[in-house]
Amino acid sequence: MPGMAGPLSIATWNVNGIRARGEQLLEWLARDRPQVVALQELKAKPEQVPEAVSALEDYWHVFHCAGAYSGVSLHVRKDLCPDSPSCLHPGFDFETRIVTVGLGDLTLASVYVPNGGKDFAAKMRFLEGLREFAAAERASGRRLILCGDLNVALTERDVHPKAIQKPGAIGTLPEERELLAQTIGQGLTDVGRALDPDNDALFTWWAPWRNLRQRNIGWRIDYVLASEALGARATSARVLAEIGTSDHAPVLVEFAEAL
Repeated sequence: MPGMAGPLSIATWNVNGIRARGEQLLEWLARDRPQVVALQELKAKPEQVPEAVSALEDYWHVFHCAGAYSGVSLHVRKDLCPDSPSCLHPGFDFETRIVTVGLGDLTLASVYVPNGGKDFAAKMRFLEGLREFAAAERASGRRLILCGDLNVALTERDVHPKAIQKPGAIGTLPEERELLAQTIGQGLTDVGRALDPDNDALFTWWAPWRNLRQRNIGWRIDYVLASEALGARATSARVLAEIGTSDHAPVLVEFAEAL
């Protein structure tokens, strides 16, 4: 794969339960056919993943989940990667929150950062680990794409003013934003914002009440972060708010000559 040139389409989606959203996932994959899909919040053990999803023949599947409320996965189309990719779990992983695969000199990661409401210190440790992981990948000369629900709105404009119930909400705190900014500072590009810099209504998550999704009163907490050279070749980044019944929307990014 090193030396190959070609486009790459990559998507991330917090499904809020793979058993509840399995059919929606399959319908979406059939429509858009992204080459790489990162999922979060599977809420299932590997054996509980719907058979129609795990048996999807067009993709290699890497599930890193143990039931409860967490779990992540990566799905790589076989026409992109002829052999089953090997997966790794960085040392800071806990509660099955990050899984990575390598495609040549490119590392792909599906990430689900803790919300922090019950254990804010654990969230900060995870964000610190994510920053150090990005720094290590950069130092090794590998390219990196981090995809997932990072549970931090990077700036004030990434939260609708009416979406915050009280000042100092977790997900908007300065120390969280600083750690995410430091991660992006490890040679990464926030692709969604880079391609839509003036959009103050760019959100990916909506609380499931008062028709907030329909009114687009939400937060931007789902990201595709790519090494700068890759980010410069991103051609589109779309929030697919029409897809599914999760409280998150998929984010689909396309790169030209990424591989």
